[in-house]
Amino acid sequence: MEVLLLGPFEVRIHGEAVDLGDLQQRFILAVLVLHPNRAVSTERLTEIVWAGQARPRTNLVPGYIAKLRKLLGTSAIDREPTGYVLRIDPQHIDVVRFDALVTEARECGDPARRRVLLRAAVDLWRGRYLEDLDLDRVGAADLISPEEAYLDALGDLAELELGQGNHRWVRDRLRPVVRRDGTRHRMAGLLMRALVANGDRVKAMEVYHATRAALDEVGMEVPIELRKLARFTQRVEPHVALPAPASRFGGREDELASIEARVLVATAEHRPATVWISGMPGVGKTELAVQAAHRLRERFPDGRILVQLNGFTPGVAPAGLGEVLGLLLEALGVPPEQHPRALSQRIARYQSTLSGTRTLVVLDNASAEDQIRALLPAAAGCAALVTSRAVGGVDVEDEIRLRPLAPGAAATLLRELVGADRVGGRQSVVDEIVARCGCVPLSIRMVAAQLRLHRSWPLEHVLELLTGTSPWQAAFAVSYDHLPEEQQQLFRLLGRVPGVASGVNAAAALTGATVPEARALLEGLHGASLLEEPEPERYVMLDPLREFAAELPGPEPAGALTRLLDFYLVSVANAVGVVFPFDRDRQPTVEVECAVALEFADGRAARAWLSAERANLLEAIRYAAGHDLPEHTWQLAVLLWRWYFASGHLQEWSETLELARTVLERTGEDRRGLAYVLLRLSGAKRQAGKPAPAHELAEEARSLWADLGDDRGEATALCAIAVVDIDRGDDRAATAHFEAALVKFEACGDARGQANALSNLGQLSEVAGDLAVAEERHVAAAKLLRELAHTQGLAHALDNLGVTRQRLGRFDDAMRDHQEALELAVEVGDRSCEAYALTNIGTVHRLTGRLDEALRFHELARRVADEVREPGLRTQLYLDRGATHLARRDWTEARNAYFAALDLAGGTGDTGRKAHAHHGAARARHEAGEHLEAAPHWQAALAGFEELGWPEAVQVRAEQAKLTCSCASIKD
Repeated sequence: MEVLLLGPFEVRIHGEAVDLGDLQQRFILAVLVLHPNRAVSTERLTEIVWAGQARPRTNLVPGYIAKLRKLLGTSAIDREPTGYVLRIDPQHIDVVRFDALVTEARECGDPARRRVLLRAAVDLWRGRYLEDLDLDRVGAADLISPEEAYLDALGDLAELELGQGNHRWVRDRLRPVVRRDGTRHRMAGLLMRALVANGDRVKAMEVYHATRAALDEVGMEVPIELRKLARFTQRVEPHVALPAPASRFGGREDELASIEARVLVATAEHRPATVWISGMPGVGKTELAVQAAHRLRERFPDGRILVQLNGFTPGVAPAGLGEVLGLLLEALGVPPEQHPRALSQRIARYQSTLSGTRTLVVLDNASAEDQIRALLPAAAGCAALVTSRAVGGVDVEDEIRLRPLAPGAAATLLRELVGADRVGGRQSVVDEIVARCGCVPLSIRMVAAQLRLHRSWPLEHVLELLTGTSPWQAAFAVSYDHLPEEQQQLFRLLGRVPGVASGVNAAAALTGATVPEARALLEGLHGASLLEEPEPERYVMLDPLREFAAELPGPEPAGALTRLLDFYLVSVANAVGVVFPFDRDRQPTVEVECAVALEFADGRAARAWLSAERANLLEAIRYAAGHDLPEHTWQLAVLLWRWYFASGHLQEWSETLELARTVLERTGEDRRGLAYVLLRLSGAKRQAGKPAPAHELAEEARSLWADLGDDRGEATALCAIAVVDIDRGDDRAATAHFEAALVKFEACGDARGQANALSNLGQLSEVAGDLAVAEERHVAAAKLLRELAHTQGLAHALDNLGVTRQRLGRFDDAMRDHQEALELAVEVGDRSCEAYALTNIGTVHRLTGRLDEALRFHELARRVADEVREPGLRTQLYLDRGATHLARRDWTEARNAYFAALDLAGGTGDTGRKAHAHHGAARARHEAGEHLEAAPHWQAALAGFEELGWPEAVQVRAEQAKLTCSCASIKD
């Protein structure tokens, strides 16, 4: 006999289902099954089966037992003094088998076996537990339901199946689970992953929104892992930052298979994988890692990323940990402005971003294990491939020491690169050529390039050229010696320039040639395999070639590197002028000229170039600082500061300005340049959470600008001082500094500076409760920005003005301000301002009694905010929703919204919003009659507002004064 409880209640004998009779009879048998091999008394059976119903006048249990014994066999049910006993092997009950399989899977160390066991366990379920019976009528409601264990097992199995690429199985199994209970956020995440893997991103986002709505109903915040998965889902493609695989790649099948096997074993065991690939220069480490990453693309659908560590790159400092983490976070979709400042927090953010994803990271050219230890993914299901000339350390479990190709594979590679017609029938000569190349792939490719360029060369001539030096240098020398003089000169220069890549215009500046001439030179070096072209007209020299080029003797054209720095300086000035057009009059004047400097049609092109040249620009500033070129050093640093700020590259922002400060203070000649540098360095220190040095540097800059008689510079420095005052909580000093700045901006006719000072003064007036003055200042700021056609600034100014007018009770005016701010924010693509404008429109609806409309706009704002990743914004949205639910007298929803705001504000240290959240929670709990629970919130709100010196403290005290309940116990 086999008993099935995991779905409709069923009994099978010899594989055939048994008709168990009427409902009462089924109930009695179910009760006995739920207590196998244990006596259940007649009284207990009656109590359970007729629960909540009138008991039968006569004892019906014996009659039902007799019928069951006839169906199942007389030995199936025994009569004992204490009751009736169902005799059955527990393993013949599906729920018992399920428990045994899950337990075995949990203790099993073999992932393949674990998957088989979990599959068997999950397959026992034919529906919901006893889905065709009233659980109360069989006593199951008082027992531990296996439903939770089933969901745990299903989730564990789904993880394993996703690792095997069985996305459709996961999709089909999880859809009904998530549809039945939207709060199962783990299941929702797994279903989203399966849908994305099947290319159905729209359905995946529908799952996200449904889960978010279900969690809202129970007052829960959407887990960060699910929000992160939604951001991954919204991207059209996963993050792929890999070069294209080499078109001809052979002789490494064993190594590729080994990498794939090691990665798959680790992911199947639900742990991160790391494979260290070491070997000599030119042996093909990076190429192997790239090939492996492309082969593993199905296993890592969330991203495949390569970052250069420059561990052995000549003339380039190894990449710092903070810098690499920034690159990785950017590649993973975290905007730079959201990168944590502290290194430990940045590491934590990187690891948490990987959590819940299947991402492969290639860490190329590591100097040592110490450089990459914090970069190795800790998340199960992720993997890292590390390439290095050095061997792995003691912490590396999997290492592949890449050696030169086997002679046969090396000969095959040469034959494929050159063409069978060229080497056919010359196997012995081919073998000797690749032997003299040391069977190193890079050397073989360079020799092949020469054979393609010189079709008349016999193979014996190549053998002669390869005689006399080390194998890999011999191939380099052959290629170099046969270059025209102009190409040789450019090759040597590229081995010495700062940076790691070169564009056509940069090469033209370096050589003093025209752009077409430089293009031809670069194409010649590329044709000889001396340069790589990872993207159109952008060339990179591999490290072994760079070392070779840097050591070559030969004359260097006069002023070559200075011309390159001129190119960067003028091109950067052009780029930032397009990206930040309203900053043009605040940037230093660039007096050098460069005929081949780049100009940009729009901000998108300029930003793309700045991003592509980021490493080169940093190395250019380092080079200028180290070679007594102060003008290039400080002007590049100051020109780049806002781009670094807007892009979130805090480390480079600070480092470049520190270099400039050191150079200028050493020479003591350019005081204006130093004023620029100190001012922008102050901003970097403030951004890094260092208010004291930020204030000191801004004051030094103000003093220098004053000595120079530059009102605009002094006013800008005063604003920088005021912002630090606000950070310190000294609003009075901030007001004084902004007012002084406003006078100076007016004196020099700087309308944008006036608007900035007025907007800040308006916000300070609003915080102080002086709403009439706040409105006047916001109106003046908006007027100036409108005249300047500064669309983005105007959007923010109008939204701020609308908030002030809300508080003044001018709701029609406030609505017009917020609606125009919304239109402008959408026009310029400012998603943060768009979300604020939407929620503020919702607030106006609330204040005018249109509560349903208010909630609709709060929801629209939240949908936009899901793409912004700004904690302060999301906190504000919960505060606004909480206030609307309070107005609807929906105390539970209001409390839940304020609790979510408290969680977010507590995590970000936002004291003001945290105080508002406590105030809202206090009011919601008071209205709900939860007075003792509300009391701590009243106290926390009052303490928070008093700490900030905000007028809301008076409001809280006034509200408490009217209370007679337990909430009033904390008035003093």
